[in-house]
Amino acid sequence: MSRIRANWLRIVERVAEAARRTGRDPERIAVCAVTKSVGVPEIREAVAAGARVLGENRVQEAQPKIREASDLRGRVSWHMIGHLQRNKARRAVELFDEIESVDGLPLARRLSDLAVERGRPLPIMIEVHVSPEAGKGGVPVEETADAVAEIRELPGVRLRGLMTMAPFTPEEAPIRASFATLRELRDRLGGERVLPELSMGMTGDFEIAVEEGSTLVRVGTGIFG
Repeated sequence: MSRIRANWLRIVERVAEAARRTGRDPERIAVCAVTKSVGVPEIREAVAAGARVLGENRVQEAQPKIREASDLRGRVSWHMIGHLQRNKARRAVELFDEIESVDGLPLARRLSDLAVERGRPLPIMIEVHVSPEAGKGGVPVEETADAVAEIRELPGVRLRGLMTMAPFTPEEAPIRASFATLRELRDRLGGERVLPELSMGMTGDFEIAVEEGSTLVRVGTGIFG
């Protein structure tokens, strides 16, 4: 068994165990294999192991990989998970199946316009800034309700949920609190019926995220090393 396959299976089992600890259905939680630092051969290994969602942080790095692995279209969904500048939005809409890191209304409007041009609705998530750390991107918690209301009216995008990043700390309490904040925010905004997806949790904290309600964890190092 290859190293990547073994890592993938280990991550999937840890997700399942975390889900069972809180009475959740493991089948409701997906793993996004973050491929930002690996090449197409490693991506193919992950897909062969079972990965169906692939995440990239930068448009310019993702473009050659997505094109080289074009035969995977239909088997995988490519997600943009890093900061997206509006001047790269057109390329992002062409490349990605979903954009998780929509950090404000100007970007959402731009993506909607581009998706209307293409004639195909674009699934997106709103990135929410729940951490007290300065410098992190995302819509402030107190502005998210208004952002959700406006984005749901945009013709070119389909709002699927919320995304966040936990603070960079070895302490569990602030990490758990940030994930709980996003879940509670989603529940106040209509719950799973309105926002079915919560993208939260990475290699170092995905089990906490699952326990707090994540439906999509983003794991790179844990799979690829």
